[in-house]
Amino acid sequence: MRLHGEVSFDEDEEEVVMVPAALSSPLNGGAVAVTRLVVGYALTKKKVKSFLQPKLLLLARKKGISLVAIDDTRPLAEQGPFDIILHKITSKEWQQVLEDYHDEHPEVTVLDPPNAINHLNNRQSMLAEVSDLNLSSFYGEVCTPRQLVIMKDPSSIPTAVAMAGLTLPLVAKPLVVDGTSKSHELSLAYDEASLSMLDPPLVLQEFVNHGGILFKVYIIGETIQVVRRFSLPDVNTYDLLNNVGVYRFPRVSCAAASADHADLDPHIAGETSAVLQSILILVKITDPCFINVSGPLIQM
Repeated sequence: MRLHGEVSFDEDEEEVVMVPAALSSPLNGGAVAVTRLVVGYALTKKKVKSFLQPKLLLLARKKGISLVAIDDTRPLAEQGPFDIILHKITSKEWQQVLEDYHDEHPEVTVLDPPNAINHLNNRQSMLAEVSDLNLSSFYGEVCTPRQLVIMKDPSSIPTAVAMAGLTLPLVAKPLVVDGTSKSHELSLAYDEASLSMLDPPLVLQEFVNHGGILFKVYIIGETIQVVRRFSLPDVNTYDLLNNVGVYRFPRVSCAAASADHADLDPHIAGETSAVLQSILILVKITDPCFINVSGPLIQM
């Protein structure tokens, strides 16, 4: 699936499913032997419930894919063999297990590699990667919000913000993205006094109005999928003059906040095409696992 304008997700599209290779030698009257692809998965209970849907399991069987549960309490070498290991466990112990296993079995594909996950688990390094690309001259407008990392001491935040020259309101995000519900919580701080109420370690970013819509772009190889999610509403002059304190927003742009069928603000709708063209350029020069795009803003 290539990206030409906005892409909607089609649950019946089979291209995104891993397809095993078939052996060309005929068996018993022309039958073709199919090599089954063994995918070992180590997922949380929540991910198993949401990911391993009956439709996926049926399609996997049709495509010759065997999905095998991995017991992370047992040595990985005693399980398998695997062609692919799909995992969503972030503990340091598990990452070491994967690295040791891959050293012994380099032919096995690990999704995602632990070093890539570590890079994306930190919002500072994630955003810095895009900033370093210097994409301002590409088609459309691709930019990143100015940010500040606070590791500790909430009382020091107002001074640090003033020294960095950041403009209120500020979005506060936990520094580490570890899959917990807390790591997805956002806070919006309207005034300087409220900044000391925040809980480090965190990333502070200048809030950019984006029409209340966020575009999530998922990239696997050459496959690109774009979905729209509701986001924080725009901030107007009245809000700036009358709102004080910290407003907390748990999981603003989760799957339940789908905006695929929402009517876009005309201003945002008109810029969508240019933004997605910029994403294509971004994909060609970097290798992100996902990108969040808010209107004309690439935001992570």
